[in-house]
Amino acid sequence: MNNNFWELINRSKEHGEGQVEWLTNELVKQKTDEIFNFENEFKNKMDQSYTPSLWGAAFVIMGGCSDDGFDYFRGWLISRGEELYNKALKNPEYLAEYLTEDNLQEDVFAPQLEEILSVASDAYTYQKNGEFEYDDEINTEFFDELEVRGYKFEPIEIEFDWEEEDLEERYPLLWEKFGENPLT
Repeated sequence: MNNNFWELINRSKEHGEGQVEWLTNELVKQKTDEIFNFENEFKNKMDQSYTPSLWGAAFVIMGGCSDDGFDYFRGWLISRGEELYNKALKNPEYLAEYLTEDNLQEDVFAPQLEEILSVASDAYTYQKNGEFEYDDEINTEFFDELEVRGYKFEPIEIEFDWEEEDLEERYPLLWEKFGENPLT
């Protein structure tokens, strides 16, 4: 699914503001196994990006970053595709180069995309009952099945290697661009 995962993400980017809706509808057309494969890969990408270095960068870009805000930030990062995702994980300062005025005008979601976190569960719900409306029973069933398929819902321990007052020095490019004018 790894290649198909990034292929779907890249195709979904072509739909601008309709990216999440297109991705959800595309998953609805897939076999249930493919929905679970997508979700498993998405969760793995979320886990891999749960790093103090990336969180510090998000903190500078947005002028602060809560747990939920960091989830939405990582969802946005994944939504931008494999190349940006990998570059940002390797060097979060790359985001200063990526987040240009032109890219910000084209990217209606920057730098957060909460809705992408539930595309697979929404598609699964639709397959089960023909509606996108949240259903607690179906949602529980979805996550139970994901666990049966091997995803571990263990909280990742993160140890911050930065303090807020260190961010200007640690992320000079991001700080120059967003320190006084964060995106959110």
